[in-house]
Amino acid sequence: MGWFLLGTFTLALFAPFLHRLLGRATGWVLALFPFTLVAFFGRHLPISPGERFLASWSWVPSLSVDLSFLLDGLSLTFVLLISGIGALVLIYSGAYLGEQGGGGRFFTYLLLFMGSMLGVVLSDNVITLFVFWELTSISSYLLIGFHHHTETSRSSALKALLVTGAGGLLLLAGLLLMMLAAVQLGLPVEDAGRISTMSSVDFRQHPLYMPILVLLLLGAFTKSAQVPFHFWLPAAMAAPTPVSAYLHSATMVKAGVYILARFHPILGGTLQWETLLIGVGVVTMLVGAIMATGQRDLKRILAYSTISVLGILTTLLGVGTVLAVEAAVVFLVAHALYKAALFMVAGNIDHETGTRDVTRLGGLRSLMPVTAITGILASLSKAGTPPMFGFIGKEALYTAKLDIETLGLWLIIGAVLANVLLVAMSLVVAIWPFFGSLRQTPKSPHEAPISMLLGPVLLAGLGIFVGLIPGAFDRSMGSAMATAILGFPVEMKLKLWHGFSPASVFVMTLSGVTLAAGFVLFRKLRPWLTHTLELACRLEPWGPGIRRAWQEGRLLHELTCRLEPLGPTRAYEGLLAGVTRSAQGVTRLIQSGYLRHYILITILAAVALVSYPLLHSIQPQLSENAWQLRPHEAVVALLILAGAITTVRARYRLTGVAALGVTGLGIALTFVMFGAPDLAITQVMVETLTVILFVLVFYHLPPFVPRSTRRQRFRDLTISIAAGMVTALVVLATASIHLEPVLTDFFARQSLSATHGRNIVNVILVNFRALDTLGEITVLAVAGFGVYALLRLKARHKGEVER
Repeated sequence: MGWFLLGTFTLALFAPFLHRLLGRATGWVLALFPFTLVAFFGRHLPISPGERFLASWSWVPSLSVDLSFLLDGLSLTFVLLISGIGALVLIYSGAYLGEQGGGGRFFTYLLLFMGSMLGVVLSDNVITLFVFWELTSISSYLLIGFHHHTETSRSSALKALLVTGAGGLLLLAGLLLMMLAAVQLGLPVEDAGRISTMSSVDFRQHPLYMPILVLLLLGAFTKSAQVPFHFWLPAAMAAPTPVSAYLHSATMVKAGVYILARFHPILGGTLQWETLLIGVGVVTMLVGAIMATGQRDLKRILAYSTISVLGILTTLLGVGTVLAVEAAVVFLVAHALYKAALFMVAGNIDHETGTRDVTRLGGLRSLMPVTAITGILASLSKAGTPPMFGFIGKEALYTAKLDIETLGLWLIIGAVLANVLLVAMSLVVAIWPFFGSLRQTPKSPHEAPISMLLGPVLLAGLGIFVGLIPGAFDRSMGSAMATAILGFPVEMKLKLWHGFSPASVFVMTLSGVTLAAGFVLFRKLRPWLTHTLELACRLEPWGPGIRRAWQEGRLLHELTCRLEPLGPTRAYEGLLAGVTRSAQGVTRLIQSGYLRHYILITILAAVALVSYPLLHSIQPQLSENAWQLRPHEAVVALLILAGAITTVRARYRLTGVAALGVTGLGIALTFVMFGAPDLAITQVMVETLTVILFVLVFYHLPPFVPRSTRRQRFRDLTISIAAGMVTALVVLATASIHLEPVLTDFFARQSLSATHGRNIVNVILVNFRALDTLGEITVLAVAGFGVYALLRLKARHKGEVER
């Protein structure tokens, strides 16, 4: 498993080079790797309930962090969805992007996301889980903002990154608290971070259970677009259609659902779990369905319906019964199949007609027959019509909610209302673009190429196949998936027809009522709303716009567009604007453009932060012979002091530099006197180089002119004295603290034997702290390149001005 993950990220690095060589065929070649993943992991099918495979690579042993991977029914299902749909999306992307620029970059981002998502669902260590979780946020940001030249794409990408990134930080806090609680509950430190071992202890009675639960749920809710964090998902439709088909139907938005499912046997089953998940899930289910009914853009219709389905999945996992989890399993896979197909169908329509507005589409079935058939089949699965897999999912949903004693009736009512709206919008997607008279579109429509048809055809066909033979699903992965979620063996038995038992008849009746009501709503919703909401036309400031929308037959679209920016979206925009204003205020206050002000602020901050703990916690102590000053030491001290005073009082730059050099040489002599010749040599080299650089720079500077007033000089003198005193006290305090010589003894023993070096300081820098030193060198190199680029830019600008 680890090698395949590494292979995915490696392939992402080579994707741009392959794109330069292969062009549109790049998608077909790159798709071979995820198809290989499907074949490799598919050989574990059928996977038995409770069966799992573990693998581990040592990563940071000192912190008990391993690259450990877990494959069971839950993770296997996600791996097959991620790899299989990912391969189809790669093929689709090659034709969709065509000759657009940045194709290699797009494939790199897509493969980076694929590897990150595979890492999330396979990780057994919570730290590696978080690392891959954040990588999905970063790669999705790059994908959503692929068209970075447009403001909409940039703002949508930023919105997704900030919301999911903030949720990731909350998730990290919850995972760290889980590790702490696991150790307190008796797990060894090396096993405290492993999900596979966490189920052996009971977190539900631990005092940290509620903070852990809230933090994990917030992290999952932000990623899976639960209310009030749902607003980033419709905005993310600014991404290219392959991104929406992959991220926003089957993978990224399901990552939060995966977290809920994975931690269900560890944290689930409590009143707090049920209350939070059912409450948030029901609200999300209804809000998503209601907002979907007013959209005209195909992708936004699908985005809001996705939000509603994610709410349904969250609700089912909150209920947590066997029937509810079985329904969640079926619903999750069915939704991944039909929603990815519908996004690709929407992309085909947009690619070949130039628009996604359903009110401007019609009659495409004769010009795009394969796309039409595929879209209709996927929409029927979305609506839950037999014999599609979506029908089995909807029946499982109703059956699961009948199993609840207290809230069952209300949950069924909510589910029926949401599904009625989703059925209506499924008919919109299936009928409006393809039936009726042919309408004028920005581009002359024709059928999409085979690369853009393969994905939706296979996914829609798979939805029919599993719907007709549901036993193939529950025996191969369904039962194992439900077992992994519940934590005990479960045997699913899915059927397209359950006979004439009272429960089956009632569920069939609910399904029929849902379909019939959805069809009626599809035909009658707009006139009904225009009559019942006529009063809104008289209200200001909405009145004139609502009246025009009513007259033009787009009232529902107008209302949803006006409601959409309210609530969470407005809160996000207000918070972002507040942060921006605060940053601008801080910039105006601190970033004055004068180096002397930056130095002044830095010194003041250092003095303020160090003074309090230094004066209240640490008491510097002088040794008995501290004041026994030998003559040559006094001479060197006076030399240092004289150099410093001369530097401050100098009226010419060269005089100041020379005096500063005297101070530096005095410090070098101090190092020599106290047995540190290596430091003395370093000090002499630094001082020599500094003087040379200063002299070279001064040649290009204007004449020295004192600009500070007497008051400013007095202020600077006061701050300098305070900084000097604090620095001296820190040195004295450091000398008075006696630590255990464990590190000293370790470095003394290991320097020669392990690194073949006799200078311990050098050995520490280039061996024991090699990565730290490399980081410092890298920072200096990057800064140097930045300075060089700025100088070149200035020279180029000067040349253009002269021309």
